[in-house]
Amino acid sequence: MPRPISVLAYLLAVAFLLAAATSARAQLLGPVRGLSSGQLPGVGLPSLPVTPLQPSVDDLLRTTRALTRSLQVETLLRQQPRRVAVDPQGQPVLRGEFLAMDLTNVQLAALQAQGFVADSQASADAALGLDVVVLRDSRGRSEASAMRALQKAAPQVAFTYQHLYLPAGAADAGGDVPANTPPTAGMPRRIGMIDGGVDPAAPALTHAHIEDHGCTKPTASRHGTAVASRLVDGDADMLYAADLWCGDAVGGVTSNLVEALAWMARKGVPVINISLVGPDNPVLARAVQAMIARGHVLVAAVGNDGPAAPPLFPSAYPGVIGVSGVDAHDRILPESGSGKQVAFCALGVVGRGRRAMRGTSFAAPIVARRAAQLLDAPHVGAAAEVLQRLASQARDLGPPGRDPRYGYGLLSP
Repeated sequence: MPRPISVLAYLLAVAFLLAAATSARAQLLGPVRGLSSGQLPGVGLPSLPVTPLQPSVDDLLRTTRALTRSLQVETLLRQQPRRVAVDPQGQPVLRGEFLAMDLTNVQLAALQAQGFVADSQASADAALGLDVVVLRDSRGRSEASAMRALQKAAPQVAFTYQHLYLPAGAADAGGDVPANTPPTAGMPRRIGMIDGGVDPAAPALTHAHIEDHGCTKPTASRHGTAVASRLVDGDADMLYAADLWCGDAVGGVTSNLVEALAWMARKGVPVINISLVGPDNPVLARAVQAMIARGHVLVAAVGNDGPAAPPLFPSAYPGVIGVSGVDAHDRILPESGSGKQVAFCALGVVGRGRRAMRGTSFAAPIVARRAAQLLDAPHVGAAAEVLQRLASQARDLGPPGRDPRYGYGLLSP
């Protein structure tokens, strides 16, 4: 029979472990109870159906469990196994599709002989100087086998996967719609976003002029609408909104993201917000470099995989302004990414309580809005100039100077 002191010690140890596990789970999976979330004036959450007719990108973002990409990827693989796979590094890809740049006719013929079909040719070449071909495997091979076949048929070509870029924020279903704020004085801004669909009836967007791109029939998403609301915030701005999902559960593919950047270039949009995150991809890297060289400013969320996670893209590409998230008390969100890609931080919480939306997705548009106030049109060197001017306006948080958590500091609306 065990001695009483041993039983007591055992029970205390079990209680301690359970308490620690609960605390860790709360940090990873959801907001801290009782934490004031803060809300920008005029930022309205859309009144979209709680139960959509078909799965959509919002289904990945129903709870704060979806903040980490790993959980989003697990959900996609479970719900869409015939359409989504992973590359050798575990990054989500569109099953059976690959990208190639600068293919010759001879090389394309060799690939077609191996069962690959040129599914479409991106229209990014004229605007960004890119020649990108989307290749589809008609033989149903695994991703690794298909990639080996591509490299064997055209060894001089650099192939890559059709990676998926996922929203860098999460939301519960439902949500209140706050009252709108009147437009501010000043000239309307021209600003772009690449995300999910936007609901033009959202309170913060009623004065905006919205030009949609990417879908035959635009389909609103909560994530895209919340990002747009923070970009515009009640003003009569011209918003260029590229939708990478069109109401589908699978979206954010690399070729569509690149094509959306090319569309922004053709429209001459000076500042573009991208609240999406994913892996390094050579096609996307080339497109981002071309946009910055043309004088556009790209602002991107750094992601919600935590401070120890590797950098995510496009925020980690040189010249992109990466944004981390803080709460209403200027404390860094525990899930926010960290590293040299962080240039600034901003409020990463929209709404209150369990209905709140949180993540770096909602911090990035605050910084993009500030950048748009400084840039009327793209010009060479604009990215560096805007970064320097914003740095002079930021309120330093954390260690003095630029640091990997807060960047140069906090930018408020």
